[in-house]
Amino acid sequence: MTSLPTRFLLGSTVTAALSIPLYGAFAAAGAGSASADVVARTPSPQTRADLAKAMRGEAFASVAYGLYADQARREGLTSVARLFDRTAATERDEHFAESARMADLVGDDAANLRAAIAGEHYEHNTMYPGFARQAAEDGDANASDRFAEIGRDEGRHETAFRTALKVVQTGRGTVPAAPDVTPHQVQAGPAKVRAERTKTNLDTAMHGEAEASAKYNLWGERATDKGDPDVGRLFHGTGEVERREHFAESAELAGLVGSTRDNLNKAIAGERYESTTMYPSFADRATSAGDSDAARMFSDTAKDEGRHARAFEQARDRLGQEGTGASSS
Repeated sequence: MTSLPTRFLLGSTVTAALSIPLYGAFAAAGAGSASADVVARTPSPQTRADLAKAMRGEAFASVAYGLYADQARREGLTSVARLFDRTAATERDEHFAESARMADLVGDDAANLRAAIAGEHYEHNTMYPGFARQAAEDGDANASDRFAEIGRDEGRHETAFRTALKVVQTGRGTVPAAPDVTPHQVQAGPAKVRAERTKTNLDTAMHGEAEASAKYNLWGERATDKGDPDVGRLFHGTGEVERREHFAESAELAGLVGSTRDNLNKAIAGERYESTTMYPSFADRATSAGDSDAARMFSDTAKDEGRHARAFEQARDRLGQEGTGASSS
């Protein structure tokens, strides 16, 4: 799968986020799906790949915009904070969710738990241990320690999901309680790591944690709606750990959050790319493959992203009229 330009983040770092397993999304959830919203036509392989890229980007945008909103509030820019919050909700609750429905991402509880187990197993056993080793080799001990700690967390998540799956399959036992969440407050500032490889791995980690959080939100809603509130709470609580701890801790090391002016500039660049290049190309490919519903959705999303870019541009141009209007280079 070819990586797209990083949506916001790490200067010239090229993301490797799209090259890692996507939490068994299509292999596990799609194959075992019992969703009520089954799509009429299975999308082509290319369209499914584009849907996966779209979901990964939208999930990341949603969490990043939440951090940008927090920074805007710290600068006294309440209207900008509200704009980031509204846009974050659109990215997750509309754009991510629409692509997820098109991809038939949400299955029954057993399928969703199997997909979650696959993702957590990969992160616990392969991804984060590898990132920790590479960061240590590159002299970024702080990132190495953080990667190792997150990897251990993912092992606990895997164990909890395996226990929940056994309960779902047998009807016996107790679904584990949702994990406790200790939110990490991300402060604006430069990257706290030096090696380009570490920065790339942090970018991959953030994309993966954001995507897991968004998926767990959908899977938790499904479980609750179908009368399995304990499974729903486990998914929702684990998703909060991924978003408010793992993503946030990686974001601070990566220097994701800058001044509000800088954050707006990054958001504008990402929204412009998606509205003028990424989603139009997805729509064209879906049309060529005969996936008319996906093509229409991609086109509509491109228009939304164009509106987001314009709203962020207007907010940037008004800086200095509200709050501190802090800026840097």
